[in-house]
Amino acid sequence: MTKMLAILAAGLLIGAAEPSTPLPVHTGGRTATAPDGSRSFGWPGVYFEARFRGTAVRVRFDAPADHLRLSIDGKEHRIFRAPGAVDVTIDGLAPGEHVVRLDKLTESQAGSSRFIAFEAPGGTALPPQPRARQIEFIGDSFTVGYGNTSPGTTCTPQQVHALTDTSQAFGPLVASAVGADYRIHAYSGYGMVRNYDGNVQGQSLPMLYPRAVPGDATPLAAADPAWKPGVIAIGLGGNDFSTPVKPGEPWSDADALRTAYRDRYVAFVTELAARQPQARFLLLTSDLFHAEVTAVVAQLDPGLRARVRTLRITGFELTGCQWHPSLADHRLAAKLIGEALATD
Repeated sequence: MTKMLAILAAGLLIGAAEPSTPLPVHTGGRTATAPDGSRSFGWPGVYFEARFRGTAVRVRFDAPADHLRLSIDGKEHRIFRAPGAVDVTIDGLAPGEHVVRLDKLTESQAGSSRFIAFEAPGGTALPPQPRARQIEFIGDSFTVGYGNTSPGTTCTPQQVHALTDTSQAFGPLVASAVGADYRIHAYSGYGMVRNYDGNVQGQSLPMLYPRAVPGDATPLAAADPAWKPGVIAIGLGGNDFSTPVKPGEPWSDADALRTAYRDRYVAFVTELAARQPQARFLLLTSDLFHAEVTAVVAQLDPGLRARVRTLRITGFELTGCQWHPSLADHRLAAKLIGEALATD
């Protein structure tokens, strides 16, 4: 009798447990979907959003190295910095509709993190609301937001990682200002044809671009017919030209490097334009390589040239890690880019 009562009691407890409703997710950025529905991600600035009606949300992901910010209704709830799997439920929310969001803050050049699910215990799933506008940003460490929250220029590699917040880089700031979804395809130290100081010869940002996760050669990104950016902003050239060509590199001298840079840039924009015929292009430059990008535009086919403009950005204080843009610099760049887009 006692055993039967215990079984009945257990059954009542199980029956009383609130169901956990999986939420449909809106994803900003490239991911690789596994058979179990989880999504691996590695490009900077990837984010996941969902909507629900209820008083609690369960968040599940696995981040071996990345730092991720959890926000509810547009307000930061928590930043997860410890490595490993996370399965956390936030309850006590006010009854009604809510938006939950998970942002990748850090840059991971090797490996990836994995988003598993948002769930609403005892709640109701609501359809996600993708934004009407889409903007894509392609670049290097400046686009990543490398060390942008640092109080000074001297940083260890561990500090660079911890002090990078892509959500506060110029790309997401621009997108937020105009109410757009965004994707960041950027990789610190990489250029159009030459990486910083001639490192990792044979690789470049355009070579990584087709990947679902930048540090993994496979899988390549799946076709995504829903991704139709109105603007593609490209900022590549700082790593190509910031250090002199060394013996043993593929280019005999600086002139040969400039020629290779221009030719690859023209080909890259042409490839992107064919894939995204609706997109306009904003080519971001600095004093270091503005002339080269101007030459790139001149080499484009006339029909494509009409869809392309350049924007030289100067005035950075460069007080982030290892003389990278600070938060103030990223706000300045976002302002200038926003003004350029408004007049285009």
